[in-house]
Amino acid sequence: MKNWKAKWFGELTTGELYEILRSRSEIFVVEQQCVYQDIDGMDEKALHVFCEEDGRVTACLRAFRKDAETVQMGRVLTLKHGTGTGAELLKRGVHEIREQMNPGRIYIEAQTQAAGFYEREGFRICSEEFLEDGIPHVAMILECT
Repeated sequence: MKNWKAKWFGELTTGELYEILRSRSEIFVVEQQCVYQDIDGMDEKALHVFCEEDGRVTACLRAFRKDAETVQMGRVLTLKHGTGTGAELLKRGVHEIREQMNPGRIYIEAQTQAAGFYEREGFRICSEEFLEDGIPHVAMILECT
């Protein structure tokens, strides 16, 4: 059974934090073969939206203030591809960000191949393609006002 949660860093249990980091490593480092510094100092400032199933975090994202009007969302992942969990995560994430952070806009640096996924939720591309850790990305914005 899916158990959705939204917690600020200080509210996370040690087990929840471990599972979030474990899932991020599984997807971004192992599956995508991308060596990068995941522990970047932003988790402590972030709202974490995640799904637990049978003791595992199977989907998660984080969001933090980029500036006074903008919340940056990132580290978006799901372990269960093609099940609708990613779409549910994105909808829940946007809802929680709007409710708890009240931004003027939500910003994300999305992998280019996933841009259509974000566009379905109302995000629009606002940059040229660029490389982040060797993977093509585009900046995207969702206006919240």
